[in-house]
Amino acid sequence: MARPRASDYEEKRLMILERSAHLFASLGFDRASINMIAKACGTSKALFYHYYTDKQQLLFDLIETHLQELLIATDPTQWSGLTAQETLYSMTEALLNAYRDANAKHKVQLNHMDLLDPEQQDTIRMMERALVSRFSDAINAALPSPGSSPMLLKPLTMSLFAMLNWAYTWFKEDGPMSRADYARLAAGRIIGAPLP
Repeated sequence: MARPRASDYEEKRLMILERSAHLFASLGFDRASINMIAKACGTSKALFYHYYTDKQQLLFDLIETHLQELLIATDPTQWSGLTAQETLYSMTEALLNAYRDANAKHKVQLNHMDLLDPEQQDTIRMMERALVSRFSDAINAALPSPGSSPMLLKPLTMSLFAMLNWAYTWFKEDGPMSRADYARLAAGRIIGAPLP
């Protein structure tokens, strides 16, 4: 008979993901050992293996969970009553807010995805494409003439992601601009909206 899961199983799994992300981001995947992960989590190596068979499974779960969080946060149906432009601004702000405490996870996604096996990489790429497609649709709808620039849609979408994905390198929470302000600025540049 299978052993039942503890009531705090999910809480502990998320804690392992969070602390592993910081280790992988600072030390690299290869240098962060299972012993180090267990110590950072205040658990034993045996307990680690209750959650994951190896570091690669942990790495996949970390990146997949991060992308699931981004997809949930930016689901455009949350803003169904807004204009196309306001929906794009809201999605952009939601993405920046989801990035708020996810710098380590973001770095791991950017730097270590190639360590996953091909099937895992395919799953992650499919999720990344879904996120990009969602923003591409939102940008297209928010343009002054929706559907008039199909050749520009991919460069516009990827330019927005370039601005957002690297904001963690310079954005300061106590700086002169809020995440909401920066979301409007970045998305506004993409669709040609006037500066605020």
